[in-house]
Amino acid sequence: MLLKMHHTGFVVSDLDLVARFYEDVIGLTPLPRRERDGGPISQILGYDGTHVKIAEFVHGEYMLELIEYVHPPGSDAHIRERNSFGASHIAFVVENIGEAYERLIANGAQKLNPPIEIAEGKKGCYLQDPDGNWVELLELG
Repeated sequence: MLLKMHHTGFVVSDLDLVARFYEDVIGLTPLPRRERDGGPISQILGYDGTHVKIAEFVHGEYMLELIEYVHPPGSDAHIRERNSFGASHIAFVVENIGEAYERLIANGAQKLNPPIEIAEGKKGCYLQDPDGNWVELLELG
């Protein structure tokens, strides 16, 4: 039944701000932005009169989708603890985790912990994007 994984999606409060982070800081390739309202998108999402703005990014076959709800307006329901049911994150493998971590922090990411060695030759850390979505960085050595 399953053919392949397609994308990960995050709901964001400010599409421009968060999209710049994933394009300019992380380095994902943007696809053309789009907006959807009414009709099928309302039926899929289950809100009457839905209006959303969407930014999508790719790296290889992987896609990240960012969605800003115009109507109904979004609300802050971030799960602040990583161990809460429903908490999610996106992970990126990087060449130099120290440099990547510092670059993300300097560009609006919120730090949780600095990179540490989690197994021989493998380093990792967690932080949040400018809108509070969890990001994991991994250096696999």
